[in-house]
Amino acid sequence: MIPIERIRTAAERARPHVLRSPLVPVEGAMLKLECLQPAGSFKVRGFFAAALATPPDDLAKGLITVSAGNAALACAYVAHTLGVPCRVVMYDTAPAPKLEGVKRWGATPVLMPRDEMLRWLADERWRGEQEIFIHPFAEPEVIAGHGGVGLELWEDVPEVERVLLAVGGGGLISIGVQSDGYPMWPRVFEAGGPVAVKPETIADGTTAPYDARMFELLKELVDRWLVVPEPRLKSAIPELAAKAKVVAEGAGALAYAALEQLPPGPTTVAVVSGGNIEPALLASLLA
Repeated sequence: MIPIERIRTAAERARPHVLRSPLVPVEGAMLKLECLQPAGSFKVRGFFAAALATPPDDLAKGLITVSAGNAALACAYVAHTLGVPCRVVMYDTAPAPKLEGVKRWGATPVLMPRDEMLRWLADERWRGEQEIFIHPFAEPEVIAGHGGVGLELWEDVPEVERVLLAVGGGGLISIGVQSDGYPMWPRVFEAGGPVAVKPETIADGTTAPYDARMFELLKELVDRWLVVPEPRLKSAIPELAAKAKVVAEGAGALAYAALEQLPPGPTTVAVVSGGNIEPALLASLLA
């Protein structure tokens, strides 16, 4: 577990560059709108925390990460803000808004098929690159920076008892939510170890690979897992738009979609963690 003082220090380091995201009420819960962060997700919290903890001479070499999309956007945005170069290794099927966003912030995308990208990550090939590598979810400073979400909830909703979050790598978590189109972590904990799962979900931001470091952390910190049927996830996106006036991508809408699985009563917050949805997908879901 990351010590609370490390979380406070990391969150304070990132604070000048991130939004204290608002809370909006919906029936039976509140939504914390991390989709309104710069680059569209909570990921900027951890990437600013990690980048700003890097010695200046090393930071000047630039940043590199690997990501399905939102961590790539966060890394690109952080590098742009800090005035350093950036490359991001991404799936060659990355949604267009995420790919275009990476380029807009001046970073260079390096596209690979999913299996090749996962091998690049597992084999730690970044060690041969000149830039400073920031792991998208297993880096302690990234996790500590993401903890700023929890600190804000603690201060703004001290009575909160349940927090729902979509899970990809697992860098931000309490009650874990995944789609039945990629229920990797629930299956991992059922099996007691790694399992093979093919992504078949619009929540591309949750399709991170298994990481043994996150297994131990999630085992300690996650109270329960919820799996959302893919049709429910697809209906949750237009529902969020209509009821809360919030545009979320698949991963961003997962926690909201899971609220109906919980009994009413305890104060509950669902974190809407990403807003980078492909316009064509959004239009089809709204139709």
